[in-house]
Amino acid sequence: MEINRVSPESVANEHYELIIIGSGFGSTFFLNEAVKHLSGRALVIEWGDHYPWATQVQEQQNSDIPHESTYENRGDKPWNMTIGLGGGMNCWFSQTPRLHPSDFRMKSLFGVSNDWPVTYDDLEPYYCRAETIMSISGDPAMAKLLPRSMPFPLPPHRGMTVDDIMRAAMPDHHFLIPTGRASAATGQRGVCCANATCYHCPVNAKFTAENGFPQLFGHPKVDVCLRSEVKSLDYQGDTVTGVRFESAGREYRVKGDLFVLGANAIQAPAILLRSDIVHGETALNLHEQIGADYEVYLDGLAGMDGSTITTALNYYFYEGDFRSERAGSVVSFENRWPHGLRPEPGKWHHLLPLCIITEDLPSLENKVTVDPSSGKAVIHHTGPSEYGRKGLEYAMDHLDELLAPLPVEAVHFRRWRITESHVQGTLRMGTDGDGSVIDHRLMHHTKRNLMVVGTSTFPTCSPTNPSLTAAAMSIRAADLLFDQQVTT
Repeated sequence: MEINRVSPESVANEHYELIIIGSGFGSTFFLNEAVKHLSGRALVIEWGDHYPWATQVQEQQNSDIPHESTYENRGDKPWNMTIGLGGGMNCWFSQTPRLHPSDFRMKSLFGVSNDWPVTYDDLEPYYCRAETIMSISGDPAMAKLLPRSMPFPLPPHRGMTVDDIMRAAMPDHHFLIPTGRASAATGQRGVCCANATCYHCPVNAKFTAENGFPQLFGHPKVDVCLRSEVKSLDYQGDTVTGVRFESAGREYRVKGDLFVLGANAIQAPAILLRSDIVHGETALNLHEQIGADYEVYLDGLAGMDGSTITTALNYYFYEGDFRSERAGSVVSFENRWPHGLRPEPGKWHHLLPLCIITEDLPSLENKVTVDPSSGKAVIHHTGPSEYGRKGLEYAMDHLDELLAPLPVEAVHFRRWRITESHVQGTLRMGTDGDGSVIDHRLMHHTKRNLMVVGTSTFPTCSPTNPSLTAAAMSIRAADLLFDQQVTT
């Protein structure tokens, strides 16, 4: 990856047309569109360093900054993220389902949580653009559930024999998973080797910032300041004027015209709190999904014969009027052995690991604050909602219905899932006055040259992975911003 790396000293007191804080999905996909329109220069300020793919594989770590050192956690639940150039694109497993159309209208349809200020139809063309950039491998049949205007860029991965049976029995609920793990070689990526080590993909098959945007951070209009932690924003009235950041124990300030806050859903609100920029439910509604792991022993049927770590998603428990009372769930079918192999002779791979992933309700009690003495982000989380627990318990209690097409010998609960590594909420989008912090264009309600991107903007918690939606929202926000500038 080419990087125009600049020192903190060289940017101090300089002025940029665009300043981006953080470099994860939201930031990088926005920058990729923005550079097409900039007349001046852009600056990316990233707390971590660049950890190349080869180094990640060799050292078996995505960053040299432990993420738990960047915040204080007042609860038991872990919150995972990567502090480094590319953010979550380094550590993710590349699961890329779209949100369901009803996920955008939870309040209107079910009377719970919040509506998004955009609909599935609004976002659909941007889903296609994000999937094209990431060369997503996907199942054409999924269009029955999640309508699409373009085919997936790559064919789906090979499912397991189990998936063949499930797809025949449940054609409207069981689909091969869309993923950023390549099913065919691309110009930058190899084919997924299905060895279940996605954190540090040994064959560079999953989409990352390094293989997906190899020239972006080296673009002639882009400077990148690494090892630099943003502490606060300066502003006058409704206009942000500058960024204050620290590097190697020294403080620096840089000025700009447009600011994009793309730190994660813990650090982004902390920056606004330290800046005394508080509007609506700033720093509240921290959330992610909840879940449970199961292992199914199969009677005379071998599993784990697919071509990637997770082969399919089943939506049997996902959608329906029941979501007014309990949460929806998605069940992922796993082509791996997280609990080991069966010990019986001849049956070692006659098994099927399952993950039940359930949405949760955002809560004002789950939030981020800032320690007044250290300025460090502090996480307060009281646990999942009753709504989420009821949805998960229903899926667990009715798992036999889902598994009816399969020759099941036994079903074993293995563990509660302690995290999905999907840190969301805290700066949700909506209509000014409804508690939201930003509008449908991702622009802050009161600071009109400040955008917020990434999963911190999510008003609700879908059962499915958020990364593709974060990327699509950033592409849409860039289009709306720069098209407006052109027409006005």
